[in-house]
Amino acid sequence: MELQKLHYDVANGIAVVTMDYPKNLNAIDEQMADELLYVVKLAEEDPDVKVVVFKGASKAFSAGGDIGYFYQLIQAGGKVNMDSLFDKVGKVTNGIKKMSKMVIASVSGAAAGAGVSLALTADFVICAENAKFIMAFVNLGLVPDTGGTYLLVKQLGEKRALELCATGRPLPAMEAKEFGIVYKVVPNEELEAATMKLAEKFAAGPLISYKNIKKQIYAASFADYEQYLTACEIPTQSECVASSDFCEGVKAFVEKRKAAFEGK
Repeated sequence: MELQKLHYDVANGIAVVTMDYPKNLNAIDEQMADELLYVVKLAEEDPDVKVVVFKGASKAFSAGGDIGYFYQLIQAGGKVNMDSLFDKVGKVTNGIKKMSKMVIASVSGAAAGAGVSLALTADFVICAENAKFIMAFVNLGLVPDTGGTYLLVKQLGEKRALELCATGRPLPAMEAKEFGIVYKVVPNEELEAATMKLAEKFAAGPLISYKNIKKQIYAASFADYEQYLTACEIPTQSECVASSDFCEGVKAFVEKRKAAFEGK
């Protein structure tokens, strides 16, 4: 596959996946999802890859969905159908959770919507001080996808997960570390070095042990993950996408005004 929205580089046993589509702040659209699926499979099957790092640009890890594209469709009177996208992003996160190799997310700037879910899927999250996590779905009249709600409930418990999903408030890097979902927070200029130091440590470690630790953790905590994605996440998000509130949320976001939701 020809990669257009991300880069995939392997050196010294470390695969670095860099999302690089500044036009929409690394939004996870259909093409980005296809490319992520491809590199997740590629890294898993490559015997030369021992550790995988996901990163974005300094300004944003990923802005989540391509709201500008949704706005254009809505304005043109078209129907927004994202069932295929929901299926793909679920497979991306499940592929990362099931991966036999350690996965590190290196987060600088904003991780919003599906970008939060992608970052939290990693085994270790290292953040720059300017990083912030925003479960922005509710502001568009949507529910979290890419496994977001499931991951937050597992990592934070029901109450904190509900607060972040229902309010959509930004979660700063240091607070995320206090919550236990971020491994380390470093000055912005030290993020690259700190990420690679951890990656190099894992690349030189007991890979068979790591693989089986991950397998145990998946069995203990994520055995029903695929069922959640297909039986709950996709149908609930699809209902929200079909609502008038979603159209209003998208329009309000692009037009920089407060949304007037009607619960319809």
